[in-house]
Amino acid sequence: MDTPMKTMAQPQIIKTAAAYIREQLKGRQPEVGIVLGSGLGKLADEITDPIVIPYNQVEGFPVSTAVGHKGNYIVGNLGGKCVIAMQGRIHFYEGYGMGEVVLPIRVMITLGIKYLFVSNAAGATNLSYHVGDLMIIRDHINLLPNPLIGPNLEEYGPRFPDMTRPYDPKLISLAEEVAAELSISLRKGVYVACSGPSYETPAEYKYFRTIGADAVGMSTTPEVIVARHASIPVFGVSVITDVAPSSDDAEYVTDENAIVEAADAAAHKMTAIFKRLIARL
Repeated sequence: MDTPMKTMAQPQIIKTAAAYIREQLKGRQPEVGIVLGSGLGKLADEITDPIVIPYNQVEGFPVSTAVGHKGNYIVGNLGGKCVIAMQGRIHFYEGYGMGEVVLPIRVMITLGIKYLFVSNAAGATNLSYHVGDLMIIRDHINLLPNPLIGPNLEEYGPRFPDMTRPYDPKLISLAEEVAAELSISLRKGVYVACSGPSYETPAEYKYFRTIGADAVGMSTTPEVIVARHASIPVFGVSVITDVAPSSDDAEYVTDENAIVEAADAAAHKMTAIFKRLIARL
């Protein structure tokens, strides 16, 4: 895809986009950034007094083309805090470079967020999981290109950032407390990100399970890496929308629309947890 990213330096695009968005906010200061994955955009409906900024109005911004991704920033109040939510993310499989995939996150960092919450729809490689489960991401395996490859943006972080704790242990513990209060059961596991856009074969599911992954998807890890590069604490949740098929299951088909529908059905649980967790920050 031919976008202004091809001709402008990335730091310039980040600063130009952040300046435009800051102008639209009229003095509001987002504290929490939120990324809403496939079928999970309903959390945006809980944001009060919203300002909606379509990506296609921001100079140099890529446009989200995935099903269930509307392609807006939404700034408003959630859990008593000012938040900036991405109603739809950018994926590597859409043909964008990694600089474009993580551009919206770096813009949020430039705007001054203190926390990043990420969500996604994922397929379970862990055979004890069920459709509709929520999995707190405790760690990840990144099989996508690392978004930090290339010249380091020193104003955001060091050349070699630590990734020992990509998902903040304190936020995980607090989320577990919140979920218990809400009587919502949670899984806790490892997310593996691959490029897509084809869904995984049964052999690939088995491989991911063998290397320690509980769920697989096509996003999230690049966003987390650039947030941690900038020392932003991250909390992540996967909504389990399908479970690894058996290689001898002749009837199984992975269906994009069914995945979005499953995520949509579980979105209220994730919304409740995010809302109460943000209130506790």
